[in-house]
Amino acid sequence: MSGSSPFQMRLVHLDLKGAPPKVSYLSEIFPLFRDLGANGLLIEYEDMFPYDGPLRLLRARHAYSPSEIKEILHLATLNELEVIPLVQTFGHMEFVLKHKALAHLREVALFPNTLNPHEAESLALVGAMIDQVMDLHPKARWLHVGCDEVYYLGEGEASRRWLQQEQNTKAKLCLSHVKAVASHVLARHPATMPLLWDDMLRGVPEDQLTASGVPQLAQPVLWDYGADLDVHGKALLMEKYQKCGFSRLWAASAFKGATGASQALTPTEHHLRNHVQWLQVAASGPADVLQGIVLTGWQRYDHFSVLCELLPVGIPSLAVCLQSLLHGGFAEDVKARVENFLGISSLNITGFTSDILALVTQVSLHLHSSVDELLQRDRYVTGWFSPYHRRRKLIHPVMIQHIQPQALSLLARWSALAGELEAALQRVFYPDAVDEWLEENVHPSLRRLRQLLQDLGEAAGAQAPQASPGPDPGPEP
Repeated sequence: MSGSSPFQMRLVHLDLKGAPPKVSYLSEIFPLFRDLGANGLLIEYEDMFPYDGPLRLLRARHAYSPSEIKEILHLATLNELEVIPLVQTFGHMEFVLKHKALAHLREVALFPNTLNPHEAESLALVGAMIDQVMDLHPKARWLHVGCDEVYYLGEGEASRRWLQQEQNTKAKLCLSHVKAVASHVLARHPATMPLLWDDMLRGVPEDQLTASGVPQLAQPVLWDYGADLDVHGKALLMEKYQKCGFSRLWAASAFKGATGASQALTPTEHHLRNHVQWLQVAASGPADVLQGIVLTGWQRYDHFSVLCELLPVGIPSLAVCLQSLLHGGFAEDVKARVENFLGISSLNITGFTSDILALVTQVSLHLHSSVDELLQRDRYVTGWFSPYHRRRKLIHPVMIQHIQPQALSLLARWSALAGELEAALQRVFYPDAVDEWLEENVHPSLRRLRQLLQDLGEAAGAQAPQASPGPDPGPEP
């Protein structure tokens, strides 16, 4: 199945910190992942993991149950997809450190991003998280421990004091925590190799990285989601990591979720270029150095950000990217193969027949703009029912006949489509994700239309002629 791919492992990343799919949907798409060329999954559970005991507070409202985790792993096995779980253990700890009971373990008291590496309780916390995840993934050959974007490291009070001591640096502080986490994994789960994102390692001098002992305990995942990544620079970075003693390296690209925090539609061309350049990186180094590649599909930029492209919306991009990795590029024969897999006649995004993709495309391309067209460019609205008129309930009665039918028609059209989309989303996602996506992307425009119609009604009522009181009957006798 590997074709001419330089990547032995091709992992699809499931970012569950936003819009986590129902298990029933995973049962539908895992076979597609396999058919497209994936042979593994990187599952970033975040708060969807069924943490228990003192960690139970980390669970999201709709967190998977232990039996659902086992069902996911069973489905993955059926589809020959090896699962690597991901547990954040340093940065991106918002889902943990947002809780009042754990806020004292923040590196900086105000921010829930980063764990304080000086507290023994911090390592105990991530150790307990790792152990619970591994209890449900006993056969995992790798465990990803995160460790990317450890913002504000060194800015906490304990770190400031520690950094005042001679020879102490932020790099040393970072490496010591990474080493402690990796050592815990290997001590408790000796058959499991830790992986970690590489961005905190890039600037560390070779001698420090070598001396830290980390290269013997973990494997770095070099990530870059750009359409114009520096191929030569990546080759040099791979060479550096090899010199430091890392046995194997991994790459990480993106098939969605990397071009804007509020992106709704996936720019497939961007992601294709990203993968083509990763193929160039792989070709520039020794054949056996890169263990595999993670095709990341981010669902939020962090725990508190809005949702970016939903997983069903990113499937065509994933298909293009996986097939390109599998066949060494995206020639016409590869394009035809993707179209066949997806059951579409064109890779143009509007041609894909997925309900969610088609409806999201309609909303993203036309809902906001059609409402803007009426409210900001229609001659009757801008000329006779401006914000000035609306506040004062002023309107020429004949203008109601020009504006109201348009607004009613537009509202009816989009309300019907919103109903279809809501039903489609409910088949895939839990209620909170459905509500969030609609509130961010649909409801604001519908509210604008309803408010226009309400203002029209009030203005019409204010302009209606008043009934004549009739002649004064004079004083009563």
